[in-house]
Amino acid sequence: METRGIAYEKSAGAVIFYQDTSKLLFLLLRYGKGHWDFPKGHIEDQEDEKDTVRREVREETGIEDIEILPDFRKTIQYKYRKDKLLVRKEVVFYLGRAKTLNVVLSPEHRDYAWLSYERALERLTFETARQTLIDAHKALAAKLGLQT
Repeated sequence: METRGIAYEKSAGAVIFYQDTSKLLFLLLRYGKGHWDFPKGHIEDQEDEKDTVRREVREETGIEDIEILPDFRKTIQYKYRKDKLLVRKEVVFYLGRAKTLNVVLSPEHRDYAWLSYERALERLTFETARQTLIDAHKALAAKLGLQT
């Protein structure tokens, strides 16, 4: 297919988790096209990556207050086609702790699920998302003293 060139997009998102004394759960969103992934979106003017993460999580899930944990930042890259344009996309993920399980889903998503680590790994659609969860879980396990 002929292309008109290559564009570049940068987004930011978060691996959102909830932890209480008995469980550790991860939040996945089902996007309109049917895939399961983490909350994420384009970085807007005057935003830094963490501002984007907070805004996107709020817009997509209704969760107002997340704690972004230091020491975890993972970048993935992939390409996709938008009409005849090839887009090279970079997404930066952070690890965010939610203080609630209450989700108000945005219209751009079909469903959501709070899942254990193992179930979340099974549900995620893309290998890059699975690897992001693996890396986030390792960082979380080290920080919280969990078994991996």
